[in-house]
Amino acid sequence: MAGSSKPHVGVLALQGDFREHALVLRELGADVIHVRRPEELAAVDGLVLPGGESSVQDKLSRTFGLAEPLKQAIASGLPVYGTCAGLILLADRILDGITGQQTLGGLDVSVRRNAFGSQLDSFETDLDVPALGDEPVHAVFIRAPVVEKVGPQATRLASLDDGQVVAVEQGNLLGTAFHPEVTGDIRFHAYFLDKVRAHAH
Repeated sequence: MAGSSKPHVGVLALQGDFREHALVLRELGADVIHVRRPEELAAVDGLVLPGGESSVQDKLSRTFGLAEPLKQAIASGLPVYGTCAGLILLADRILDGITGQQTLGGLDVSVRRNAFGSQLDSFETDLDVPALGDEPVHAVFIRAPVVEKVGPQATRLASLDDGQVVAVEQGNLLGTAFHPEVTGDIRFHAYFLDKVRAHAH
């Protein structure tokens, strides 16, 4: 039930590392629903869009009849957290999508897919994220996108040392280019759940 003490959080489960997100969310006390159909989306207080292949997730969301309900949910204020491919799906503008690739939109940002190269160019680093406290966030980047432009409606939460933006928020929307679900640092998920609880009430 929306507004209950235990938030009902969906994880888009079409492709990607949705299971890892579900584990973290359950650890934080959420009731997790794997979302593959519009009726499952309608039952959640918030939604996580996991890492994976953004172009595949885009195609599957349209195939399963989820794309339009997702866009409507985002526009109506549903809290949504996108990591890696999920960030790409949330972006209003994608700079290097494959032919025909679409996004759900909502975040006033321009993103570039695979900005750091192939799987072999994956890396880890520590990030300052003032919104989450003084302790740095250890971030894992796997074929990660980057936010090349942050529009006036969105807010930068974290950048690499060279200034490239890798975490943003806008109202109930949150996006990271990296994968907090694999590091054991649950602060981004907890920060997102605060948005979910506030919205549910």
